[in-house]
Amino acid sequence: MLNSFEAAALNGQVASTVSMCELDLTLAHFKGLSLHVVFMLIPMLHNFKREKHGEILRNLSQIVESGGLRPVLDEEKYSLEQVAQAYARLESRQAIGKVVVEN
Repeated sequence: MLNSFEAAALNGQVASTVSMCELDLTLAHFKGLSLHVVFMLIPMLHNFKREKHGEILRNLSQIVESGGLRPVLDEEKYSLEQVAQAYARLESRQAIGKVVVEN
């Protein structure tokens, strides 16, 4: 999450599906970030507005398929044989975005 805060632009938005952690939000505050936590499983676990959840996922898939959503990927790419180097890149905090390991 902290890497996302660092990578986000001033007044940017960070979205996550994970929030079960203790986290210092100082950087998010100083950068004016909006933090959105999406609990995707609530409709499925509680059978609450499942149809609406399905509609949201269909809309999201259209956005993705049309190229309207682009993940932030680190410039370095690794093979499966280089997974230790990929992990080291992630741990070094030098990676910007997701570290990709290709099969």
